[in-house]
Amino acid sequence: MSDAQVVFASPADVAAWRAENNAVIVDVREQNEWDQVHIPGAILMPLSTFDPAKIPDAGGKHLVFHCRSGVRCGTASQKAVAGGFKGRIARMQGGINGWIQSGYGVEEG
Repeated sequence: MSDAQVVFASPADVAAWRAENNAVIVDVREQNEWDQVHIPGAILMPLSTFDPAKIPDAGGKHLVFHCRSGVRCGTASQKAVAGGFKGRIARMQGGINGWIQSGYGVEEG
């Protein structure tokens, strides 16, 4: 995997990009986790069925992958690059746990 394609972003970075409407956030957790809590406006692409061909076009915005704690989004990033994805992916550090601990809003259900 090319290091230039995958970078780390803090929850604060992602929140700022989101506030500027400059992020496409992809949640790679499973449906049951999403149903409990998720970031408003995020797109669900569970790692268990992850298909790099279905990664949304970020249209020049930051493409952010996140999971529960920051591990599975690394696997998703590796799968994306191995599948031929050429853009830049930001992995959100700490996942949704870090997002919540940082005080950012979520949706339940």
